[in-house]
Amino acid sequence: MSDIRIASAEDQVLLDKEAKYCSYGDTVHYIEPPRIFSRCEGSYVWDTEDQAYLDLQMWYSAVNFGYANPRLNNALKQQIDTLPQIASQYLHKGKIELSEMIAVDAKNKFGLDGRVHFNVGGSQSIEDSLKVVRNATNGKSLMFAFEGGYHGRTLGASSITSSYRYRRRYGHFGERAQFIPFPYHFRGPKGMTKEEYGSHCVQQFARLFETEYNGVWDPKVGQSEYAAFYVEPIQGTGGYVIPPMNFYRELKHVLDQHGILMVSDEIQMGFYRTGKLWSIEHFDVQPDVIVFGKALTNGLNPLGGIWAREELINPKIFPPGSTHSTFASNPLGTAVGLEMFKMTNEVDYGAMVMAKGKFFLEGLQDLQKRFPIIGDVDGLGLALRCEICGPDGFTPDKATLDYMVEEGMKGDMVVDGRKLGLILDVGGYYKNVITLAPSLEISYPEIELGLKLLEQLLVRATQR
Repeated sequence: MSDIRIASAEDQVLLDKEAKYCSYGDTVHYIEPPRIFSRCEGSYVWDTEDQAYLDLQMWYSAVNFGYANPRLNNALKQQIDTLPQIASQYLHKGKIELSEMIAVDAKNKFGLDGRVHFNVGGSQSIEDSLKVVRNATNGKSLMFAFEGGYHGRTLGASSITSSYRYRRRYGHFGERAQFIPFPYHFRGPKGMTKEEYGSHCVQQFARLFETEYNGVWDPKVGQSEYAAFYVEPIQGTGGYVIPPMNFYRELKHVLDQHGILMVSDEIQMGFYRTGKLWSIEHFDVQPDVIVFGKALTNGLNPLGGIWAREELINPKIFPPGSTHSTFASNPLGTAVGLEMFKMTNEVDYGAMVMAKGKFFLEGLQDLQKRFPIIGDVDGLGLALRCEICGPDGFTPDKATLDYMVEEGMKGDMVVDGRKLGLILDVGGYYKNVITLAPSLEISYPEIELGLKLLEQLLVRATQR
């Protein structure tokens, strides 16, 4: 193993400037010194010293289709040369056609008419969805959300994100959430199958409506104080926790009984990360609202949005001016989004992602057999998890994972004579989970390479 890495002279000059001039409010330095990157392509990024790193998190699943994807890059370049800018009060072809594509797809899958509303990113789109939900429920500002759930860090979004640290300094701004246990089977009660635990969690939620004294339901008028349940079908920051397939169907039944909307947050899991356009499709339910962002433009442009049922978002109930952003539905973003849809309609991304995910998961399961510190592995498509634990295979071990992340960023591992680094993302309730979100375009040899690099990190971790 190498010694602690020292920044180059050129990087140190930049890091000194960053320390003086940049807000730390939008920055997290997981390693010291932080890396400064200079180029990217496919599944790799290179630092200023031209050291290559295999990236298995792809900008938190924003770059689903690989860095510098030629087809998507060209769509952006072509739009720059035709209509790069136009105020959102005016129309352009891209906005209309992209909205149609999303709405028609939802109609075909869920049997529901709906409309699409754009904004500049995930958190902003969550804010818009809160407006839609509050408007449709006569101003109700209480929401259900999950323990381990993450929906963003703007004021409204942080109110329905389970981490108190995101709102501790700033308080609440209207919305409040009651956080409900998620069926995290690995850390759930022993003696239940995954499906039994999913049903158990739904039953515990349903008991809130058994009597008015549980605080959420007025049986005399048949109304809940809560407007919607915000769900990540697969938990993202919470550690890529995958619930049993019966869970959302049973949960939606309870919500429908009590007039509570289901909002599916697809910001991290949308656009084929799990082998479906929307991860909620795996669970045989009809969401009322879908929130999306990130990979819509492969990280080339900050564009997100919502799809909502016609009854919630038609112009009579959600009229012009209900919400606005200067850069919403900008033509550069919609051009890339349209090209992404065209690209994924030409190739069976669902089958491709599921096959690669199965291959990757089998590799993780092999590592789990050989390294007792891997307590749990799971995956759906190319959303995969690897939970690092103590020697007992269960006690969360954040320190060991932090060590692995730092070692991966040294860029000193060697596979077949090639020196490489490995970029990993950390998630989970205890920050001990490797959340793996590789490019959907990753090759099988690159998956094998990633597994070999992970193995080297596990060896270092167990021998240190």
